Amino acid sequence: MTPAGCRLSHGPLAARRLRTNDPRTIRVALVATQALLLSGDHVRIEIDVRGDLALEVLEVAGTVAYDMRGGSARWDAHVQLADGAQLTWLGEPFVVATGAEVLRSTTLVLERNTSATLRESLVFGRSGEAGGSLFVSTRATYAGQPLLVEDLDLSPAARVGPAVLGSNRCLDSLTRLGDRLPEQPGTLQLAGPGSIVRWIGSAMHESTIHPAAAASQG
Repeated sequence: MTPAGCRLSHGPLAARRLRTNDPRTIRVALVATQALLLSGDHVRIEIDVRGDLALEVLEVAGTVAYDMRGGSARWDAHVQLADGAQLTWLGEPFVVATGAEVLRSTTLVLERNTSATLRESLVFGRSGEAGGSLFVSTRATYAGQPLLVEDLDLSPAARVGPAVLGSNRCLDSLTRLGDRLPEQPGTLQLAGPGSIVRWIGSAMHESTIHPAAAASQG
């Protein structure tokens, strides 16, 4: 991407560029072009930002992983940031319906002097449902060194443990990479330049992680 424009490609998610008043900021909306996620779906999102730019990725609606009747689906995101680039991606709720089985992975490669702010909101089950199975994998490097390596087994049997979600059905996360969020209760500071804040509860609208506040942290 350059200040003059950006190159977009499409698949199950269409990328639409939105207007901004700041020539340094590029804002892109992700719009589903078909029902997502269904058994056999493989969504791959690739983001490559280079230069003194700020990319904002917006999801116009949440995503539901439907009952896959014994099948499975994947949702992969791969991000590369270079030459001072910044990324803000505050995702909408990702709902895992009963019967769904999903592998969700995020890979981030950050060069020095770049940063990323990501919000991931996971909801298990629609109204009246217990929710399906989700495995979340996150890998991030900064300046060629490992920054974050995390695997979360959020299958029904694993997530009900007291050290995971217990009786709750929502997990909201704000991850900052490339620099750190301010010190406050509940903030996990990584060994390198990065922080994670998480909220666990029964309804996503009760989350203490708010998009406007998250964006201002970037």
